[in-house]
Amino acid sequence: MSAARIPGADADEPGAEVGLAPVSPSPAAPTPAGVAEPAPVSRGRWPSPLRSLAVRNYRLYFSGQLISLTGTWAQRVAQDWLVLELTDSGAALGIVTALQFAPALLLSLYGGALADRGDKRKLMLATQTGMGLTALALGLLDVSGVVTLWQVFALAALLGVFSALDTPIRQSFVVEMVGPADLPNAVALNSMNFNLARIIGPAVAGLVITAFGTGWAFLGNAVSSVAVLGGLVLMRAAELIPSDPVRRQPGQYRAAIRYVRTRSDLVLPMLLMFIVGTFGMNFQISIALFAKQVFHRGADSFGLLSTMLAVGATLGALASTTRRHRPTRLFLVGAALAFSLTEVLAAVMPSFELLALALVPAGFAMITLAQSANATVQLGVEPTMRGRVMGLYILCFMGGTPIGAPIVGWVAELFGPRWGMLGGGLICLVATLVVAGYLSRHRHVGSSQVMDRLLAPHPFLG
Repeated sequence: MSAARIPGADADEPGAEVGLAPVSPSPAAPTPAGVAEPAPVSRGRWPSPLRSLAVRNYRLYFSGQLISLTGTWAQRVAQDWLVLELTDSGAALGIVTALQFAPALLLSLYGGALADRGDKRKLMLATQTGMGLTALALGLLDVSGVVTLWQVFALAALLGVFSALDTPIRQSFVVEMVGPADLPNAVALNSMNFNLARIIGPAVAGLVITAFGTGWAFLGNAVSSVAVLGGLVLMRAAELIPSDPVRRQPGQYRAAIRYVRTRSDLVLPMLLMFIVGTFGMNFQISIALFAKQVFHRGADSFGLLSTMLAVGATLGALASTTRRHRPTRLFLVGAALAFSLTEVLAAVMPSFELLALALVPAGFAMITLAQSANATVQLGVEPTMRGRVMGLYILCFMGGTPIGAPIVGWVAELFGPRWGMLGGGLICLVATLVVAGYLSRHRHVGSSQVMDRLLAPHPFLG
């Protein structure tokens, strides 16, 4: 479901630690030879937070993704609930999550290399078709009453294969639709889109599961994939801004790793997202267990908790739509600290209602961190490296889930669901404090600079 290095946007430049570098199109990233210069698009009639929607291709992408992602989130809720119905085991829930994300360890870099070499739109047509067919297969098995746990595991892993290939391609395709100047806005709109679907999908899933069973949620997701495929087909290829394709040759993965290793401004967001993605962002496991085992409620309550998390995430994405700057190190570390603290707070809530309310700020902090890390990476990478670097980013972000999800599920099964969420939040908090201490010592960041940055007016909140 691009810009070259932005002048002044490197966090290693003087003053970048306490200020936000302006984003501007780089003269080093011209329209590739042989590709027609896209016609200028008037954005005057679109409010600034929605300016990327003035681009027809992006509107098609945005609307198709909203429908498809709604189905995807409905499937995630249904898949977790189906596993609990089959096993009532937190460990099994952790395993199915790990299987779905494990392919990212092996295939994210390959997906990024495919994005650098080929036509991203055509590649997405293939990966999105694969995901739709996987949902169809699971739905047919479930509604026919023959589904077993091993089949859920196998199809979750297959879905993970298609997703691992699709994600870096999709991430690096955004700039080809809107151009580098509007990339921060498009990334924020993508996050808002993702989380609007995260609100609608679980709520729909809860109703569908209660009324008809989990199988119809899977079938609904299969149908929803037609929307994103239609949007891709209807795009005008002449209005895209593709980067020059990279010729296949030995050492491309090593070149991407060397490139990132020399860029501390890229290493930091990847490190933070590895920590948080591995131990903190396992809410689907935790809140499913909270709903079923702590508060003894049904699938509709699980859907409500997922929706409240998504409400906060959508507000966080909306707050980022006016950003025109590349986030700094201080902002990233502050967002990681805020996420860790809000997750710990949610884990200790004594009632269902208070947990639901606490998930709103947790979702806000979660998406603020994720969107800022994504924008930091995309706005600091050369166009010919974007696919492979985004593959590395996805590897860091999602690659730790096969490690963290079973641990969270195992801890929740032994000590209770609260400890699964609380432990993840505490690990993220301690790790982020270590990173903050390292930056303070090696970047000479004083407490006054931190306070100035944290107290600076937010472009959306004022």
